[in-house]
Amino acid sequence: MDKPEAPREKHAVAEAFERVWSQALLAVSTAEEEVNRTLQKVATTAGWSQDEVKRHAREFTERLVGHRKDLEHSVEVAVRGALSRLKVPRREDLQDFEARLDRLSERIDALGRQK
Repeated sequence: MDKPEAPREKHAVAEAFERVWSQALLAVSTAEEEVNRTLQKVATTAGWSQDEVKRHAREFTERLVGHRKDLEHSVEVAVRGALSRLKVPRREDLQDFEARLDRLSERIDALGRQK
């Protein structure tokens, strides 16, 4: 009886994950924009030359890229762990299952032709 609910639950989990991921990307983009605005304010206050502003911007950008990659990696690891606990089949598992079904279908068709 619980079987019909499982696909909807998986769909809801996927939708929730997509929503959370979109929110996380928006937060990171907003943080990057805020860093750029702050950098411009600091540059004006500190009296940095254009070259100094570019150098500092490049350094901050490199740090942000590193932090973003770390965040993405952490999310991927967490998602893999969550999916493994949910026993969600991997793409390869589904492809193997589809190949087995195709072979079974061919065998059934062959048996039907023999009659």
